[in-house]
Amino acid sequence: MYSKNMTIGISRLLSPVFAFALAYTPMTEVLAKSCCSSGGGEKAQAAAEKDIVDTAVAAGKFNTLAKALGVAGLVETLKGKGPFTVFAPDDDAFAKVSAETLNGLLADKEKLTKVLTYHVVNGEVLANKVVKLKSAKTLEGTSVPIKVVDGKVSVGEANVTATDIKCANGVIHVIDKVLIP
Repeated sequence: MYSKNMTIGISRLLSPVFAFALAYTPMTEVLAKSCCSSGGGEKAQAAAEKDIVDTAVAAGKFNTLAKALGVAGLVETLKGKGPFTVFAPDDDAFAKVSAETLNGLLADKEKLTKVLTYHVVNGEVLANKVVKLKSAKTLEGTSVPIKVVDGKVSVGEANVTATDIKCANGVIHVIDKVLIP
């Protein structure tokens, strides 16, 4: 029989391991639960059957991004065949942008398109590959820097908060800041 102290010691040792593993678990199932109405194990599959735009809209936390994509005329592009990797700022990320700056971007289609395409990379780049990159060439034409520090991934000045949200035409990684090239 194990002693109480040994059991406590083992649980303290394993707790950080489980916390680390859970912190870096792909968020596909989490997003699928929030955006898809099918039941059981079909939720992640249903998320993967939607394109990038439909997945983002269904999640309910990318409303500003969806609006901006419409204004820029990029909805059909991101509904296209792809594959694409989108570093998607959520509504909280857009809330950090001043109203003046956001309204200015929404009023200038060329600048808005430049900003939005700076968030998109050609091809499907899953998290296990993102962490091995120093930068990624965006559809905007320039490269966005990628860093991993203390196990945390940043793209430009944004932190990656959720990864590997698989879609029919690519993958979404959620970021906490809007990237300005």
